[in-house]
Amino acid sequence: MSDLFASKPVARLDDERKARRKMEDQRRMAFRRAIESYAEQRQLQHELADYPDLVVANYQAVSNHGRYAGAAQR
Repeated sequence: MSDLFASKPVARLDDERKARRKMEDQRRMAFRRAIESYAEQRQLQHELADYPDLVVANYQAVSNHGRYAGAAQR
């Protein structure tokens, strides 16, 4: 088993470990951000569920704005 590691310098092994650890940390952080984003979206949906009239009014305002903006560009 020591022959396996004898072929590589110790510094190179350390660099490989650091690179692997860095990739694992990046992946872990991406998962954490995704989970936090999902939780924030669920919280927002829960808060908006208390005011369904505002959601409908906002949707209508946004869709009407899009129609007028498209007509003005023509």
